[in-house]
Amino acid sequence: MKIRKMKITLLGWIGIAIAMGVATGFFFPKWIVELMATFNSVFGQFLGFLIPLIIVGFVAPAIAEIGNKAGKLLVATALLAYGATLFAGLLSYFIGTLAFPSLISGETAVSAIEDSPEVTPFFTVDIPPLMSVMTALVFAFMLGLGTAYTRSVTLGGVITEFRDIVQKTIRAIVLPLLPVYIFGIFLNMTHTGQVGTILATFLKIIIVIFILHVFILVMQYCIAAVIGRRNPFKMLGTMMPAYFTALGTQSSAATIPVTLAQAIKMGVSKDVAGFVIPLCATIHMSGSTLKIVACALALMLMQGMHYDTGMFVHFIAMLGITIIAAPGIPGGAIMASLGLLSSILGFSEQQNALMIALYIAMDSFGTACNVTGDGALAVIIDSFFGSKR
Repeated sequence: MKIRKMKITLLGWIGIAIAMGVATGFFFPKWIVELMATFNSVFGQFLGFLIPLIIVGFVAPAIAEIGNKAGKLLVATALLAYGATLFAGLLSYFIGTLAFPSLISGETAVSAIEDSPEVTPFFTVDIPPLMSVMTALVFAFMLGLGTAYTRSVTLGGVITEFRDIVQKTIRAIVLPLLPVYIFGIFLNMTHTGQVGTILATFLKIIIVIFILHVFILVMQYCIAAVIGRRNPFKMLGTMMPAYFTALGTQSSAATIPVTLAQAIKMGVSKDVAGFVIPLCATIHMSGSTLKIVACALALMLMQGMHYDTGMFVHFIAMLGITIIAAPGIPGGAIMASLGLLSSILGFSEQQNALMIALYIAMDSFGTACNVTGDGALAVIIDSFFGSKR
């Protein structure tokens, strides 16, 4: 009789890393903390080097593939998906500015990294990125649109193969070492006395984000119901198999067959559903954007960082574009957004690591919100284009 080995997911490894970092931080000698700080410094530099490559590697092929399709249906779906993503991000920001200060009262006293007891690495390695985040984004758009316009098979093959290389690097190096990186972060926070407040705040933020996910789905389906003249809660009930499938797979792409079947069951015409659902699995990121914005705002409040509405509107607008091509792996959206967190919001390596941990803890809920919302967008698009099929 064969014994099936239990496979631990990335979320499981992240949870283990956080628990071990908290448990060992109270008694590990300083030299071990400094050793982990050295690893984190090198790994953080590598992540910074990789960020522009992730943007080029994933945005360019995505734009090229979308650009090869033409017509009003594509433009309408893309604009609706981007609008929904922007709305989710702005809602998250404005609700966060109202709710988070009271939830995180006292937490702003948590010292920023510069004010904490210093843990210095034994050595550092400087790995500068090949280009800035904005340069990478513009370059990716130029490559993607140029490939679509010229219909270049050669260039299309190059950028697709480059995407495969970047994705392989993420799977083979970044994801396996990510729990070690998170362990080092929480080891350092425990050693410097920040961990209790950080974890308590994480739990509060997760609860708020889950409530916001429910709210955004209800709102999307109420709007779809008004336009499509259907019962919003009946439609939501029909889409629940897609929601729970996404909870398990943590992948919008893997959930496409279920999302497509349930959208058709809601009454969306087959040709519209067959176009909108796969496309929205790539470009509609309401749940992911909502999470990233809420987590970023919470961390900025906790550490007393300056922020304003203009800064977050800029961040959300760029985020809606950047995570369109988020790699189809657990935590892909947060990986694609690290550059924007650093360049627009001023996040440090440690703050980016906390964002990764907090995001992955809720990754499946964001994915489920994304794919379930795809059904509402399909109903809206079908109301305008379904009769013209």
